[in-house]
Amino acid sequence: MKIAIASDHNGFELKEVIKAHLSEREVAYEDFGTKAAMVSVDYPKYTQKVVEAILRESVNGGILICDTGIGMSITANKSKGIRAAVVGDVYSAKVTKEHNNANIICLGQRVIGDSLAQMIVDAWLDAEFQGEPHQNRIAMIEK
Repeated sequence: MKIAIASDHNGFELKEVIKAHLSEREVAYEDFGTKAAMVSVDYPKYTQKVVEAILRESVNGGILICDTGIGMSITANKSKGIRAAVVGDVYSAKVTKEHNNANIICLGQRVIGDSLAQMIVDAWLDAEFQGEPHQNRIAMIEK
């Protein structure tokens, strides 16, 4: 398994926490930026890098982090084949994979703390898509 991860300047610190956590879990990741919290950047550019990696199938999923996760999720969901969910609790992280087969989770650095973020990532990584009847619903969404 390999995960794409990116943030804007408002999510940089939490991104670094999540990267360390992925390393502890021995989950490979590719960091698509940003490289610092001090310079304001446009989150759609970083969102698109993760989306492209998923669509190329060079990674198995993505984690996007900004101040709320909302802007990045809206941006990611503009791309066909992407199912991005803003997640702020462990249950939603688990179910968004099991029912929606979400291939991106979006986190808000200003909304959740480091420990909760790590638990959310764990729940999403460990969950498995349950297939039907959910696959039929995903197909309906994609139409």
